[in-house]
Amino acid sequence: MKEKTVNKEHHKMIIEGELTIFTAADTKTRLMASLEQYSVLEIDLSQVTEMDSAGLQLLILAKNEGVTHDCSLSLTGHTTAVLDVLDLCNMLQFFGDPVVMSS
Repeated sequence: MKEKTVNKEHHKMIIEGELTIFTAADTKTRLMASLEQYSVLEIDLSQVTEMDSAGLQLLILAKNEGVTHDCSLSLTGHTTAVLDVLDLCNMLQFFGDPVVMSS
């Protein structure tokens, strides 16, 4: 995972590779720390190659914790792997982020 501070309030996390049960604990720790520290958090999913229900649960947790911490959370760069899980679980509207479908 790569991280980039855009400015003192805006932070970007780029998740690379799997967003699965095998990476969830480490990813959760870093996400929660960023939610507490910044008022805007962008999670870039453009490098996610695989996502399972643990990855989905982590994104749901991040969205809910963002509300609790008054942090604006957005998901960007949805890959097919991410969209497949969000669509299968009917969760696209829950996150409310624009999704650009590639042709």
